[in-house]
Amino acid sequence: MAERTRALVVGGGIGGLAAAAALHRRGWEVTVLERAPSLEPVGAALSVAPNGLRALDVLGIGDEIRDLAAWQGDGGLRAPSGRWLSRSDAEAMAARFGGPLVLLPRTTLVDRLAALLPSGAVRTGAPARLVDPGASGRPARVAVGDEELEAELVVGADGVNSRVRQALFPEHPGAEYTGFTTWRLLIPLPGAEFASHETWGRGCLWGTHPLKDGRVYAYAAAAAPPGRHALDNELSHLRREFGTWHQPVPDVLAAARPEDVLRHDVHHIARPLPAYHLGRTALLGDAAHAMPPMLGQGANQAVEDAVVLAHHAAHHTPGHAPGLAARHAPDLAAYTAARLPRTTDIARRSVQAARLNLADGRITCALRDNTLALASKAVPTLLLRGFDTVAAWRPPYPSAEEHTEYRH
Repeated sequence: MAERTRALVVGGGIGGLAAAAALHRRGWEVTVLERAPSLEPVGAALSVAPNGLRALDVLGIGDEIRDLAAWQGDGGLRAPSGRWLSRSDAEAMAARFGGPLVLLPRTTLVDRLAALLPSGAVRTGAPARLVDPGASGRPARVAVGDEELEAELVVGADGVNSRVRQALFPEHPGAEYTGFTTWRLLIPLPGAEFASHETWGRGCLWGTHPLKDGRVYAYAAAAAPPGRHALDNELSHLRREFGTWHQPVPDVLAAARPEDVLRHDVHHIARPLPAYHLGRTALLGDAAHAMPPMLGQGANQAVEDAVVLAHHAAHHTPGHAPGLAARHAPDLAAYTAARLPRTTDIARRSVQAARLNLADGRITCALRDNTLALASKAVPTLLLRGFDTVAAWRPPYPSAEEHTEYRH
């Protein structure tokens, strides 16, 4: 009977499930350890860009997710008055970037990724602690309560406050507050017809996007001290701050219930890690490179990480000691080399975008808005150019259909 290599994935979010699915396709025996009692995700919706869709192609679900794209024609950036600062066309964007931008409920992607795994591969209510990151001659070890598990590969996909990252790099300062908080809503809004848009105010922004299932995804962000909450409720706070903005913002706020609003302070990893691996343990997603959400790349970079990690995990580095662990040492140095420069650059650009989006000064905001409006009229594709290198990414190996030899 052939020996199978084992991978333990700490964290059952999008990045962890994508990594588990990619490794499973490559023949690894995978267990996902999720500390929460279920895989119910935190958050309302997310965007999958063309680069993320290509990563999902490797897992065999890219076209299924593409079918969820809600084509709405024109969209773009607006001022609170409703004035368009910049317009974009969904079909033109798809032609430029090689695919659509898909907005979908976070639960949809989580459920679809989980369905790619064999029965019993996901253990919920299983908080994990890294005991030993492993080395070429010994497996990594993870403790789950009183139980200790060994694996040829451990994947830390446990989010922005990653305990695995802290164990690997205890001297690193970890994540820090960005200076702003976010609100998210996912609600039905029957009969609503509007162009997908993001609106920039002074020190705050709002986005409203129709989904294919008929619901509306809306979000807001604003500069704020950490840990603050509204004295009454978050929906009332949003109505006070955004209720006089252009339609459909007031209609969305009127249709929402207090329990529909999620609020989260945003943290990011300001100082890049020295590597995304140590021994037989690798980090991915927010555990490796948490970034502000302004470019919409958090989930996309996590699924990119997942398929690149699986690719390099399949290229074993010869060991020097006898036994299964030595014979199956994944090439995690190659994973770091492939992912750290790209994600560091995208994280830096996300920080720059947040500074622009949430500029607060009256004169600064007026200059920002007028410059955007004039530049967009002169060069309609100007704002899209900065996204070219992000969306152009392609996986290191083709789609799942061309790699059936890895299916088990």
